[in-house]
Order: sequence, then structure tokens, then C-alpha cells
Amino acid sequence: MIVIIKTIDSQLSMVNSTLVVTLYVNPLTGNDTNTGSRLSPFKSLSRALKVTKITRIIHLELGTYSVASGEVFPLVIPEGTTVVGNEAKKGAGIIISGNGEYQSPSFGLQNITLLLLDNASLLGVTITNPSAKGTGIWIESAAPTLANNTFSDCGREGVFTTGTAKPAILDNIFVQNTASGLVMARHSQGKVLRNVFQRNPLGIAISDFAAPAIANNKLSENGTAIALSRNAQPVLRRNLIAKNTQGGLLVNGNAVPNLGNIQYPGNNIFRDHSEFDLHNATTQKLVSVGNQLNPALVKGLVELIPTNRVAVSTSSSNAPTVSRSQKLPASLQLDGHWAQPFIQALVSRDLTQGFADGSYQPDKPMTRAQYAALVAIAFNPFPKVPAVDFTDVPKDFWADRAIQIAARGGFVAGFSDRTFRPDQNVQRLQVIVSLVNGLGLPAVDSDILEVYSDRHTIPDYARIAVATATQGGIVVNYPDPKVLAPLHSATRAEVAAMVYQALVAIGRTPTIKSAYVGLHSRS
Repeated sequence: MIVIIKTIDSQLSMVNSTLVVTLYVNPLTGNDTNTGSRLSPFKSLSRALKVTKITRIIHLELGTYSVASGEVFPLVIPEGTTVVGNEAKKGAGIIISGNGEYQSPSFGLQNITLLLLDNASLLGVTITNPSAKGTGIWIESAAPTLANNTFSDCGREGVFTTGTAKPAILDNIFVQNTASGLVMARHSQGKVLRNVFQRNPLGIAISDFAAPAIANNKLSENGTAIALSRNAQPVLRRNLIAKNTQGGLLVNGNAVPNLGNIQYPGNNIFRDHSEFDLHNATTQKLVSVGNQLNPALVKGLVELIPTNRVAVSTSSSNAPTVSRSQKLPASLQLDGHWAQPFIQALVSRDLTQGFADGSYQPDKPMTRAQYAALVAIAFNPFPKVPAVDFTDVPKDFWADRAIQIAARGGFVAGFSDRTFRPDQNVQRLQVIVSLVNGLGLPAVDSDILEVYSDRHTIPDYARIAVATATQGGIVVNYPDPKVLAPLHSATRAEVAAMVYQALVAIGRTPTIKSAYVGLHSRS
């Protein structure tokens, strides 16, 4: 199938056309003499990659892609090509297994399964390289996307990046590889977000001058979760690093990890290690700001600074006090309220505060400014986009800094006229879409929306986001769990409950049982 995509440049009055070829591959029923259509699929990915078009989307059906099915390794995913398998199940049942020689400009002869070039995407497949010293994915000075894949049983590591690589490595599983899950070397940068690293001798190894952003990952049951060497300078934010058999973060050579600063604390959680949470084996002092560490398991020169105190002044009774050092007053009245468990859980973790008059006022609508303040302190998001100067948010506004943190983190945005409208009530739909976008949750099919009796009120643009939040257990509906009420103003209680459930969805808080959460699982 060929689709023509046209883009119009109004200034130059020109029309450019790009051919996008959609191909299908089925190793069980396909044939490489077929046309590559849905009804006439190729048998091998190798054959699909030979189609001489600049942009292609290749859909892989269930099966094993190996030499036996006609693959020629290493497979090279060209610039602009997207290979799609089973994203919803992290590549389950779609296995690419094999290896071939690749001459790396920076590391010499290597044994790899796939090479990804610039702007290529690999989505929803399982990669394994059974060869000794074999690598699953090799990325050399390119900026591809790896999302919702599984890298397992590779003879050395699941993914290796080098040169000036800037990959986006998102929502993958790295499990039981012989040496390590991910290695980033030379001048690699890029983003490593929301991945799971489990049962690898090394979860992530970062060396040379590599400086990636490592955020919202879960690393458990590895030997050592993260090991740094030479001049590595990664930025570590909001990672859960727990139950690794040796330890959490090992720093060697001249490596200097960014473990938080006054403006953006680390918020990494290190726990349940027998040898060390953080071992600085260098001669220079490291600074840890706002990370959860056991001081008894911190080795070497490390200065531990408590969580950043986001001091936001207020002159309005509607403005929440978002200073982490300020506790809720004893006068907080929540007894018997349906959202009491959620609000108290956030309060106990110092993730949200009450309001200036000493009460939380759970049934009062929440404003957009208050919502931004809540997500800023609850998620402390890593900056993804440039700062925006909203025309209606002066620098001395009580929530200016919180709005900037939430906006740069992808949780909130302004309107086309560059306003933020901070005093406008936030809608339930806005909260749901915000949490899905801010956390970058993988999309699911919208069929799940059948659980809502008022699903017809969900705007088309938001249906996938609402479905994703529903599947993830983020949506909270009170008093009727079947009524979404997407366009209603969200109360402070509803927002607190959904923010807490979002923290559950990314593994940062335990589940709270409630009759108003998780309708999809009871239908």
C-alpha cells in the first residue's frame, strides 16, 4: 500500500510529496515473492527492507524471524523506516533472533542482530542474539527510537550506543542478558525513559563521555543496577533502583552523575541492597539532592542534600502551599470522604499540601494553577520542552515556577493565544490527558471506552488518551464508576486520586483499593 503525504509551505507556495510504503511480513504464511501487502505478505523482514522507498512502515506478524525464515543478518533498519510488531505486549510472540558481523567505526568488528540508522523506529518486537559476545541492537551516531520492545538472552548486551548517538529508548524491557541490558559509550546522549532492567549482571553501563538522560526506569534483581566509568555524566531522575544483588549505582574513573540539584532534585529511590545504594569509587565528591538513600549503604565521598524545598509564596486562600517542608495542619478534615485514602497517601509522602486556610477542601474545583503545582511537586518532571512565557502568568505569580516545571515536563500547556489561564478550573478530561502525556504512557485501543455510559461525550482527539488512562487504572469516577464526565470541572479530591493512581501506574506508590478505580478490570 502506498500513501502520498503532502505538506504545504504557505510562504513558498510549494507542495512536497513523500511516498510512504506500508509493508507486511509473516514468517509463517508469507512468501518473499509476494507483493508485501496485508493479503500477500513477505516472509522475511530482510525482503521488506529491500523495497527501495525512502519512507516505509513494516508490520511484523507473530513468529520467529531468523535465518531459518530467510533473514540475512545483521538487519539494517534504514533512515525513516518504522518496524512495528506487538507494542501492547512488548514484542511478545514476535522474535528476531540471529547475528552477523558489523564493522563499527568506533569499536571495530562486532556481532549484532540489528543496526538502526537515523530516525528509524523499532516498536514492539523481541530481540535476542544468542551468539557469545553478541549485541541485540547497535546504534552508531544515529537518533532512532526504540519503544515497547523486549531485549533478552543476548550474548553480551541488549542495546549498545556509541559515537554521537542520541536514541530515544522508551518503555522497553531488558531482561537476562549475559553482560548488561544497555551500554552507552563514546559521546552518546539521548533519552532512556520508563524502561525495566531485570536480571542482568549490569542493568545500564555508561562510559567514555556519554551523557544520557536516565529517568523513570525500574532496575531490580540485576547484579549492579547502573555502573559508570571514565568521564560519563548521565542525568538520573526518578528511577526506582531496588533489590539488586550487589548494589544500585557504582561510579568509577572520572564519572560525575547528575543526581539532582536545587531546582530539579533527583527523586531517585535506592532501596533493599545488601552492599551499597551508591558507591563513589572516585576521588571527587558527588552531590546527591533529593534522592532516597540509606546513608549506611552510601560509600565514598558523597554529600547527601535533602529533597528540594519548592518554596512558593501565596497571598490567596485558593493557592496551595507547595513547600515540601510545610506539613498539613491538624485541622485537615477528611473523615469519611471517599478520597481520604488518596489524599492522605499523598500527604504522607509529602507530595501535596493543604490550602492556606488549613483545610484541603476536597470537593472544591481545582484551578489550572493548582493542578500545575500538584503535578510539579508529585512528579518533579524532567524538562522535555523549552520554557514558555505565558502572557497571563507574571513572574511574581504564586505558581509561576510550578507552572514552568509542569509545562517543561510535558504535563500542561497553554492556549493558542499564549495564555495559561491559571485561575480557570481544570476539567477532568484535561487531567486525564495531562497525566497520560506527561508520563508518556503507551497507547492502547479505544475499545475499552465501552465501560463508560457517557463515552459519546469524549472528544475524538482524547479517546486514545482516556483509553490509555483507563487501562492503566488512572481514571477515578465518583460517585458512579461508569460515568466519566470528561468535561466537568475536576474537584481537588478527584485530582488527588488520579494523580495518586498515576504514581501507582509508574510503580512509585502501592495500590489503594477503591470502588471508584479500575472499572475496566471488573467489567
